[in-house]
Amino acid sequence: MQPRIVYPRPASDITPRIRQVFVRDLVVPCSIGAYRHERSAPQRVRVNVNLAVLEGDSPLDDQLAHVVSYETVVEGIRSVAQAGHINLVETLAERIAALCLADPRVRSARVRVEKLDAIADAGAVGVEIQRSSPNRPR
Repeated sequence: MQPRIVYPRPASDITPRIRQVFVRDLVVPCSIGAYRHERSAPQRVRVNVNLAVLEGDSPLDDQLAHVVSYETVVEGIRSVAQAGHINLVETLAERIAALCLADPRVRSARVRVEKLDAIADAGAVGVEIQRSSPNRPR
């Protein structure tokens, strides 16, 4: 009996195709901060988002419905930032990541949130997180 010959599958067959969708340097007003003086007026917050999006098997057909829209992401970020006072930039980043990961095509989200006016001697202070959907492979 001849041994069965097994050929490895090309990496393109087993590695999912990922598209990066991003929003850079979006500045939004946000009521944010743990200190009393930060509650008196909104602060400028800069948000950067990078999403690893699983590409589907079907063609794009040049249709917005077939992609993760950065405009939808921006609208969501603005909505989260305006939803009420948030104490921590970490909380804002987590909420933005959760919003992005709600789309089943998004496998992971890297979110950076920076307060632009919090420290006079610094250009920005903040946090960057990376989150993956627990139900999807990384």
